[in-house]
Amino acid sequence: MQEINLKPLEIKDVGTVKEIKGGVIKIGGLASCVNGQLTKRDVMVLVLGDENKVHIGDTVYGEEGVFEIPVGSNFLGRVVNTFGQPLDGKGKIEGVDNYPIFRNAPGVLDRMPIVESFLTGTKIIDTCIPLGKGQRELILGDRVTGKTTLVIDAIINQKGKDVICIYCWVGGSQSAFLKIMEQLRLSGAMEWTIVVAASASASPAEQYLVPYAACALGEYFMDHGRDVFCAFDNLTRHAWIYREISLLLERSPGREAYPGDIFYIHSQLMERAGKLNEEKGSGSMTFLPIVETQEGDITGLVQSNLVSITDGQIYLSASLFNEGFRPAIDLGLSVSRIGSKVQCESIKKVSRSLKREFAQYKELAALTTIRTKLSADIELRLKRGQALRDFFIQDKSKPLSVEETVVLFYSFIKELPEILDESKRENFKQRIFDYLLKNSPQLIEELAIQKLLTGGVERGLDKAFEDFFADSGS
Repeated sequence: MQEINLKPLEIKDVGTVKEIKGGVIKIGGLASCVNGQLTKRDVMVLVLGDENKVHIGDTVYGEEGVFEIPVGSNFLGRVVNTFGQPLDGKGKIEGVDNYPIFRNAPGVLDRMPIVESFLTGTKIIDTCIPLGKGQRELILGDRVTGKTTLVIDAIINQKGKDVICIYCWVGGSQSAFLKIMEQLRLSGAMEWTIVVAASASASPAEQYLVPYAACALGEYFMDHGRDVFCAFDNLTRHAWIYREISLLLERSPGREAYPGDIFYIHSQLMERAGKLNEEKGSGSMTFLPIVETQEGDITGLVQSNLVSITDGQIYLSASLFNEGFRPAIDLGLSVSRIGSKVQCESIKKVSRSLKREFAQYKELAALTTIRTKLSADIELRLKRGQALRDFFIQDKSKPLSVEETVVLFYSFIKELPEILDESKRENFKQRIFDYLLKNSPQLIEELAIQKLLTGGVERGLDKAFEDFFADSGS
């Protein structure tokens, strides 16, 4: 019979394993010394790691202390599990400190307002659903609608922005995870990224704890004044595994078979995001949690819980995805409660009316589907809306800079795209920024530095547009 001793800490409890089932062990006859009196009881305990190494009759020691993991800058570029142990075969990682995975969130007085923009590189988000550093923005939608693509593109877009990215993989298949890892490596994003993973083959306890471990790794950098971005992919699977654990622990199910504290386990995670004040180092941690819906239903327990504890949501529609509108973001159901106050002036100027115009176009397009004869005014409005739709479409793994986004949508407010047919509009969209970099680099440099659409920049862009059409024969 082997003995299980987790850490060389002061022993408080001693018992023996009576039952093992699904990553949970039942310890019987647990002897505890409380106030000088010896008591015995049975307890249910989660197994961290391989439950096959635990056998009935094994002696179990209880101990003081909290579950901590090593943290530090040595984790950058590495793939680790819930315990901070490497999964990439590159050798042991030496942490510079140990952080508890369950930690109190910063208090109100330790925080400051969110005023700095977090740029995802996705045009439709940066213009119409602006995010700030320290924000919690939920991404939800059906399976295979591009949710993971949004967060991977956001990670890729942090190149050169001094943002530490943490990608947390919860309960998904190993094959899907390897594809994501390949994408991050090919884009060079692992240089500023830590991947924390507990795939479906990991123990239930590891899958349950992995988001909190990822958060602890991020808190180390936030405490040292750095900006951190965490993506949790996804919290639906996290809720599933928590329900499984709860049933094994014989807790009573509630609504939709989830125990009553399902709201608490996600809220205690989400509230750890934020922007710290100057006394605390001015670090920030931005969260983009992902949650799945079924057939577009956002009223499920887990989904509605997370909507209520985040600062807005980005909803991806399966119907839009199937139409070819990608990223398939439904602007009617998506919102950022931080709003345009975090946008730079140039983005704010070109995006002020985009969301309203797109909503009007969708409504008008729906109303005119059965009509064959349209007025000239209606046709013009539909053409303008179609141009805006085309401008919102974006290929994956190709995030756009602020300057490229500003140039593109400045041309839209100058009514250039709507005078072009679809093929010429696509050519303009793909080539105009490279043309400006080659022929008017000073305009792009001024936009990048000042983040303003000054009169001089506008006149320069107008002239550059004229030259582009002249050179291309449009």
